[in-house]
Amino acid sequence: MTMQMAPAWQTTAWLNTAKPLELADLRGKVVLLHAFQMLCPGCVATALPQAKRAAQVFAGAPLVVVGLHTVFEHHAVMGAEALAAFLYEYRIAFPVGIDAPGPDGDPIPRTMRAYQMQGTPTTVLIDAEGRLRRQVFGTIDDLQLGADIGRLLAEAGPADRGFTAVGATAAGSCGPAGCAIG
Repeated sequence: MTMQMAPAWQTTAWLNTAKPLELADLRGKVVLLHAFQMLCPGCVATALPQAKRAAQVFAGAPLVVVGLHTVFEHHAVMGAEALAAFLYEYRIAFPVGIDAPGPDGDPIPRTMRAYQMQGTPTTVLIDAEGRLRRQVFGTIDDLQLGADIGRLLAEAGPADRGFTAVGATAAGSCGPAGCAIG
């Protein structure tokens, strides 16, 4: 795993948040950044559902799930208004930043270039100190991602971080997660 500081995000707008997110303001929390394009099949079929699952599974943990809409093709049809409709239709509630266009006609957006991403989807994990710890182009296995997030959360502080397992059942009852001792 790499240990360099993660580059700042260069965005033009933010959706699903009251104010723009700055990476420096998220210190003390682990950050899961999913870079995507709404017309990328792998993003829609795999990466965005995975980001939603991570946000649900780690609800209450010091983990921030962030989307980065980083468009390097079909710019004209993937504007902010279309993205807002897309996020609504796909029930994506986590914050999503719109990557700033590249300078002087460069088709590669600024944050994408700063992170040297190879395309979309790209999954990025940033530790609580703001260091880039993992970056994967394409899809990543849910179990591997969960293990990586768990490791970074453990590094960040005590194990009791105030969150409970999704689907946990009360003592003496059975549910989709299993049967608890009564």
